[in-house]
Amino acid sequence: MPPTAEIKQMACRLGADLCGIASIDRFHDAPEGFHPWDVLPSCQSVIVLAKKFPAATLQCKSAVPYTIARNMLSDVLDKMAVQLCGDLEECGIAAVPTGSITHSQYDPKTGRWRNIVSVKHCAVAAGLGRLGRNTLVTTPEYGNMLWFHAVLTDALLDADPMLTGDPCPEGCSLCEDICPAGALGSMEMNQNACFAHAFRTEPGQEFTFKCHACRTQCPNCLGSKNTPAR
Repeated sequence: MPPTAEIKQMACRLGADLCGIASIDRFHDAPEGFHPWDVLPSCQSVIVLAKKFPAATLQCKSAVPYTIARNMLSDVLDKMAVQLCGDLEECGIAAVPTGSITHSQYDPKTGRWRNIVSVKHCAVAAGLGRLGRNTLVTTPEYGNMLWFHAVLTDALLDADPMLTGDPCPEGCSLCEDICPAGALGSMEMNQNACFAHAFRTEPGQEFTFKCHACRTQCPNCLGSKNTPAR
C-alpha cells in the first residue's frame, strides 16, 4: 500500500490544488444515514480533493462565468476522484467517490438537501479549512474560493491536523447582513430561501447561479495563494 504522502502526490498529479486526509473517528456526529460508513462500511479514512475557483468570476456583471466555473469544477472533481479511486484499486485499496458539492439528495428527516456525506465537513475534518458563518469552508491558501470532493477508502491513512479557531473576524456579520434572501444567521443556512433566490432560470436563458454575495463579501474570500482579481 502506498504511504499517505504518496497518495496525496497522486491526487496532486491528477490536478488537485489541495488534498487532506481525515480519519473515520472524526465523523461521530454525522447525521444519521450520511456517515461515511453508510456509504462504504469498511471506510477508515476520507481523502478530500480541492480545486480553486477562478476569483475573477466574482467581478462579472453576468452570472454566466460563475455558473460555468461552478458546474465545470464539479465535473472536473468527479472525474479526478474516479481516476484516483481506480489508481488506488490498482494498489489494492478500496476507494469510492461521493460526489462534489453539486451532488445531493433530499433528507426527509431534516428537510434538507445533502451529499451522501457532507463534503464541507469532510474538508474541515481533513484539516483543509474551517466553516465560516456563511457556511463556506475557508482555507488559508485559497480563502473560500474552493470546490471539494470526498473519496472514501478502507486504507488506514495518517490524518492531517484539523485547523482550530473561528475563521470569522470577531463581531463580523457581513455575510448575514448582505444576504438578499436572509438565509444566514442560524446554525444552518436556510436552504429553501437561498436556493429560491440564487438558482434561477430566466425566460429564454439557461440555468444560472445568480448570487454569491456571502462568498464575495467575506473578508476571507481570498487566501494567500489567490491572485487578486483586478
